[in-house]
Amino acid sequence: MDGDDEETIQFHQMGIDDRILESISKLGWSQPTPIQEKAIPLALEGKDILARARTGSGKTAAYAIVVIQKLLHIKQTASEQATRAVILTPSKELCQQAHKNILELTTGCSRDIKCVDISPQTQLASQRTLLLEKPDIVVATPSRLLAHVRAENVMLRKTLEMLVVDEADLVFSFGYEEDVKELLDNFPKIYQAFMMSATLGADVINLKKMVLHNAVILKLEESQLPDTTQLNQFHIKCEESDKFALVAALLKLNLVRGKTIFFVNSVNRCYLLKLFLDQFGIRSCILNPELPVNSRCHIVNQFNSGLYDYIIASDEVPDQKKSGAKQKTKMKRSRKLDKEFSISRGIDFYNVSNVINFDFPQSTDSYIHRVGRTARADNPGTALSFVSIKDQEQLEQVEKALLGDNDDADTIFKPYNFKMEEIEGFRYRAKDAIQAVTRSAIQEARMKDVKHEIFNSSKLKSYFDDNPQDLQALRHDKPLHTVKTSKELKHVPDYIVPQTLRGSKGRSQNNSARNRQSYKEGPPQDQTRKKFRKRQADPLKSFEFAGLTEKKKKKGRSNK
Repeated sequence: MDGDDEETIQFHQMGIDDRILESISKLGWSQPTPIQEKAIPLALEGKDILARARTGSGKTAAYAIVVIQKLLHIKQTASEQATRAVILTPSKELCQQAHKNILELTTGCSRDIKCVDISPQTQLASQRTLLLEKPDIVVATPSRLLAHVRAENVMLRKTLEMLVVDEADLVFSFGYEEDVKELLDNFPKIYQAFMMSATLGADVINLKKMVLHNAVILKLEESQLPDTTQLNQFHIKCEESDKFALVAALLKLNLVRGKTIFFVNSVNRCYLLKLFLDQFGIRSCILNPELPVNSRCHIVNQFNSGLYDYIIASDEVPDQKKSGAKQKTKMKRSRKLDKEFSISRGIDFYNVSNVINFDFPQSTDSYIHRVGRTARADNPGTALSFVSIKDQEQLEQVEKALLGDNDDADTIFKPYNFKMEEIEGFRYRAKDAIQAVTRSAIQEARMKDVKHEIFNSSKLKSYFDDNPQDLQALRHDKPLHTVKTSKELKHVPDYIVPQTLRGSKGRSQNNSARNRQSYKEGPPQDQTRKKFRKRQADPLKSFEFAGLTEKKKKKGRSNK
């Protein structure tokens, strides 16, 4: 191992511009990741690259450093400003992430390199002025770039020199195949191309034939997820009725610590879980694909900044293998969602300690990309999956895919040793809480979020200014019926805490704080006396009307 470390090529040995090295130093990157070490020197030589590396391995920086370096070199002799690099990603969130990374790497040369993000977050016309300035780098989804090409807002046939396709394995599955084909017809025949992907499936191979020319394929000899020293993967067998009791027990007993992402398989399940947790006093937020990209990014930023410790997300994607009327209905419904959104492959989450698969993912790729949200860089992480009987076959497929040719390992998923019989108290409470979350409550919670977006939409502001009656109609619509919460559910009494956890540090912090407050106030009898004295000191509470009593006494005397 020592010999390998000595042979590792450092950033300053790759011939990278000092201004880029300065930005790398500010970002705290001490040495390149394996994919960066192999890809950057080859790309700087002018070779096309197809790189497969797992999520969080530094693929974005690998191509961004090369693009910036080559643009700085080209602009030394260029006679005019032109758009020479295009970065295509399958989602708005990934566009924002790539744009942010490039800005971070160009802090020392921002006057020389200009990068714009034209992903579908604003209207086409408002982005026209950005493109007329001919930025050096354009970041976009294939459909949005094609719309600008058709509108002749950007001309790339003579100027494009570098093309990057990030998360290439999602480009076709997101429905961009025809868009990419038309874009390539508007590109020059000769350009340098990079394709970055977490997997190398049939779609990637087909895209490779379209985009790359005599490419170098970098397939790192690494597992698709970090090893067991960094990532612990657990599973617990439980049915639907036990999932809610289990998650309530894990959180209220403080057995799950740190930032946590809960994954479910539909948007409705997001709201179901959130409304359930609300009743236990557990604050969480939802990443809803029905909301605009700016709102989703705002929610993730709140999670990253520590405002929320728990975020609930869905990677609802229609199953392409199914057919028939039912599948067509599902496809129509899924189109209402943002087709360029996928949480498991979206923007970066910071310092995620745990990923909990409340619903087991429907594919191996989905599992990999979900769990890839934690244990990033050198940080440790934990993944816990709730597995029902119907999920057992899928669990075995995921484990088989992750083991690969590794015959030494018997299993990847460790059993989470939790005795379900010890949380009977939580089971009854969870049953009451889940019954309170009706179907109408879920729909109204979704409607509430959509209304909030409508009221705060800058695009609709001018419309509401011209049509104030529509705004009033929305504001005075029928009130939403929220789920009633009970104070008893928020408090964890000692008798439902498992015997092994009583008196331990794993107790809920809220419960401990409550006990400390009770201790400060003294025994129950003292508290009763304090309340009585307080009531006596309040003239409104201690006032007694004696007028009728005096009249009765006088009347009694007169009768005598």
